[in-house]
Amino acid sequence: MSFLELSRLSKRFGPVLAVDDFSLTVAQGELAALIGPSGCGKTTTLRIIAGLETPDAGRVLLRGRDVTAIPPESRTVGLVFQNYALFPHLSVEKNVAYGLRRRPRRVRRRRTAELLRLVGLEQHGSRRPHQLSQGQKQRVALARALAPQPDVLLLDEPLAALDAALRVTLRGELRRMLNELSVTTLYVTHDQGEALALADRLAVMHAGALEQEGPPQGVYSYPETVFVARFLGRANLWPAQVLEVHDGRALVRAGGHTFSASTRDASPGEDAYLFFRPEDVQPGDGLPFLVTEAEYQGDRWEVRAQRQELEVLLYLPTASAPGAQLQLSVPESRLQLLPKGSAR
Repeated sequence: MSFLELSRLSKRFGPVLAVDDFSLTVAQGELAALIGPSGCGKTTTLRIIAGLETPDAGRVLLRGRDVTAIPPESRTVGLVFQNYALFPHLSVEKNVAYGLRRRPRRVRRRRTAELLRLVGLEQHGSRRPHQLSQGQKQRVALARALAPQPDVLLLDEPLAALDAALRVTLRGELRRMLNELSVTTLYVTHDQGEALALADRLAVMHAGALEQEGPPQGVYSYPETVFVARFLGRANLWPAQVLEVHDGRALVRAGGHTFSASTRDASPGEDAYLFFRPEDVQPGDGLPFLVTEAEYQGDRWEVRAQRQELEVLLYLPTASAPGAQLQLSVPESRLQLLPKGSAR
């Protein structure tokens, strides 16, 4: 039995269908990342789980129990907002202890001290939120959400307000803390790198619906739709026509050349896309391409090259000036066929 189950959730705001027949299960102790572009329904889904929104259809089950109609305060769910929503008039210690106010004083003090140690703020208990850095505020918000020992922790873009370097540092700390506590977590973000680094499992959302889910490496390396390929990282997508299909592989024609690619359900004569990642491209052999752009990224060069109507994006360790010719190839094992269309 799944620990958290979302079954066919739908939610409409006037003419806007924010969540569309959305289903997802999260196992106990798992960190699942719900990822997608702004406005795809991620936060609305999170608010439905927390009880802050009521779905028009569907159910939320926690430990097998239907909690769809249960008020937020009666759900064993912790929520960390993007802006942290700390109480400005309370100290760090009292912010963390807020969810424990009905517990005995001894229990409150012990649990608060444990969590302040966990988030590295044991010396900051008497401070007010305005005396903290953004990173420290994020830790206080996390400690406050964890204080009542929720069954499920919901995180809504918790690192979005931080600068890039601090985000990288804190996401490592966040992963460590959540692993240590083994708390079931649903993490909402639009940041692909963050989701790939943190999650045990990814759920990619598009236009209110679930587009694809699975282990991060699997979803990244084997997207099932053009939308997922484009959203999760960089993608090369060449228009192609299917010539033959046999035993999970298709012979396709793209840019006047024939390639063999893996496929799930292509049919001969069908139009599709030949997909591969920039890191799959191997220089030094293959077809000749002409470099059109080269952009320095610090640890590598991002290079665009052209051959007639085919354009390819690849990564190189050294510069390659526009006008230079490169011999490029992609291993057949990395070539995949994706259906036309950006979504299911």
